[in-house]
Amino acid sequence: MVSSYHNRDGSISHDAAYAHATPSERTAVDSADDLLAKMGYKAELVRTRSTLQAAFMSFVLASIPYGLSTTLYYPLQGGGPAVVIWGWVLVSLIILCVAASLGEITSVYPTAGGVYYQTFMLAPHSIKRVAAYICGWAYVVGNITITLAVQFGTTLFYVACINVFEKEPGVGIWEAETYQIFLVFVAITILCNIISATCNRWLPYLDTFAIAWTFLALICICVTILTVAKNGRRSAKFAFGGFEPSSGWPAGWSYCVGLLHAAYATSSTGMLLSMCEEVQAPATQVPKAMVLTICLNTFGGLLFLVPLMFVLPNLADLVALESGQPTPSIIKSAVGSSTGAFLLLLPIMILGLLCGTACTTAASRCTWAFSRDGAIPGAKLWSKVNTKLDVPLNAMMLSMAVQIVLGVIYFGSPAAFNAFSGVGVMTLTASYATPIFVSMLQKRRQVEAAAKFPLGKFGWVLNTVAVAWSFLALPLFCMPALLPVTAATVNYAPVVFVAFVAIASIWYFAWGRKNYAGPPKDEVQDVQVAVRRASEAHFKGGAPSGLEKSV
Repeated sequence: MVSSYHNRDGSISHDAAYAHATPSERTAVDSADDLLAKMGYKAELVRTRSTLQAAFMSFVLASIPYGLSTTLYYPLQGGGPAVVIWGWVLVSLIILCVAASLGEITSVYPTAGGVYYQTFMLAPHSIKRVAAYICGWAYVVGNITITLAVQFGTTLFYVACINVFEKEPGVGIWEAETYQIFLVFVAITILCNIISATCNRWLPYLDTFAIAWTFLALICICVTILTVAKNGRRSAKFAFGGFEPSSGWPAGWSYCVGLLHAAYATSSTGMLLSMCEEVQAPATQVPKAMVLTICLNTFGGLLFLVPLMFVLPNLADLVALESGQPTPSIIKSAVGSSTGAFLLLLPIMILGLLCGTACTTAASRCTWAFSRDGAIPGAKLWSKVNTKLDVPLNAMMLSMAVQIVLGVIYFGSPAAFNAFSGVGVMTLTASYATPIFVSMLQKRRQVEAAAKFPLGKFGWVLNTVAVAWSFLALPLFCMPALLPVTAATVNYAPVVFVAFVAIASIWYFAWGRKNYAGPPKDEVQDVQVAVRRASEAHFKGGAPSGLEKSV
């Protein structure tokens, strides 16, 4: 595996790692850098990840079962097992369409700018700047807020895990006050940033460890709770079809609102695009990694969720939990022991940190990539790469600062976590849909001609499902999870979402319209000409060559 290969002036560095790399690895790295140069950027980050390592990072970004544990409250309130199991399957199939659609586009434009750069390249000329600018802000905001939601979710989950030990029945040993929860959140956020910043070269190995750790944890949890089942087991009819909505919404809409659980766990799908410039052959490896991860996540999710539904305690009691974290209570009820429950929860707690580290890494890369094109105030500062650590440290610190500032909202309302997770899902969903939608407006000609990960005759169907999901998800996750609405249950996600859209729009018309030009102009034109020629050759039955092949 190539661990480094470029000097800062762009010249090839024949260090030990590069010298001992296989010919295919060297070719992949050099080809990826050549394509990146044609898109207007100099390689500044180190390409360390193979296909499997990219897939492993994508898996860790979702961190099943951690991602499903922290938001399990939503589907239980939305209806119970029927929402948990079939909602997970339904959303996983939809996100598979999103991943495949993004993968096809990424195989043409594999940069850390991800959906932002792709939107600029695919949109009609008259709207490309504003479309890319808004998409870029949605992508950056989504990365930062979903990372914030992960760190906050980890904090609340830790408190619930500690409280499986009780002073008396129903009363945990740590009645965490608001400031204590905030301080734990800050500590977790800083820790994840330290790991991401100082251990960058080891992160692929940490992700590989996380895969083995995850499935070992899943097997232990599955076998233990089904074997012990202290309070008995539910019937298969209930575990797969029980539906008892308690959200106050009509049954059908209650089911839909409960899908936030699965949407949150899969929202990280496109965050891997920010790592394109650290993958050896991103045009093929990143699309494969995203699709492979969804399949792996779907299986892992079912392995975790189905056993929980068989040992589910009373639904009303779980929904009424003050912590909003039912997973620790379910596992404790199943094993009948606080110590046993905590030991089973410990692997999930560690996964929370691994997930936070992966999200921190991805968020810093997309912030850096967007700054690189001058789209963020103070762009020159945020677009610098720390050459000693080989990470965009300034962008990482900006992302961390924004998360901590937003975390202060928790002092005003305990519903803050709902807002963070909701905004993260909404903005990421919108950013994923944008390049897919503009590609469809252009009749998919560019991606059909040049994609190294082609969807062929399934392209239109998969693209349509991906875009339709975004039109459902945006209003859906603006809804409060519970009726009637109170100060404690109101959904602040639409407020935060609209605020970010307003800020991005105002900044564009106040500054961006005159100062923001998008990706490097001359190189963009070169790439667009090449793709257009490839498209013409493709639809005339000819064979593109030279630059057209490389694009």
